[in-house]
Amino acid sequence: MKSVFRLKLKGKVCIFVDWANVYGWRNSLKRGVDAKKLYKYLRSYKEVKDVNFYFGTDANSKSKIFLTAVKRVGFKVCTKPVKYILVTTIEGQKVYRRKCDFDMEMCIDAHHALNENFDSFVFFTGDGDFEPLYKLLLTRNKHVVVIFADGHLGKEIAEMTKVFKKAINKLDVDVFI
Repeated sequence: MKSVFRLKLKGKVCIFVDWANVYGWRNSLKRGVDAKKLYKYLRSYKEVKDVNFYFGTDANSKSKIFLTAVKRVGFKVCTKPVKYILVTTIEGQKVYRRKCDFDMEMCIDAHHALNENFDSFVFFTGDGDFEPLYKLLLTRNKHVVVIFADGHLGKEIAEMTKVFKKAINKLDVDVFI
């Protein structure tokens, strides 16, 4: 039987979902995360007051439909246009990489949440770039939780001792497609 874990959240909770990272976990997890199931799970915690979702707007209609659906589910969505960065040219064919980071937006929103007296901050990203933010939150006596997929936790975060870290597949609910 699979061992599962229910999060122990403290006080008023703000959630930050970096969807590009969560979506990227599908290869390691061998399945994708369902945004609707994830939202329902997060809202099952009475302490959760704010659920933020970060994802780029693409010209492709599937992207627009997805963002509309996510808003309808109840997420507070932060989006901006995706950039396409030229990586190389192979036999006259240009190869672009899709890029749309939300590190700054997530940090700014976390600062706003600090001013709104949130007690706990839950991040769905294992990105090591968030180490300075987590350190700041800890100095303000905030509870910091990082949800990640195995193989997707930055070394900087893995080494932090006061940040609670949990693999998404160890949570007490099936949020997968």
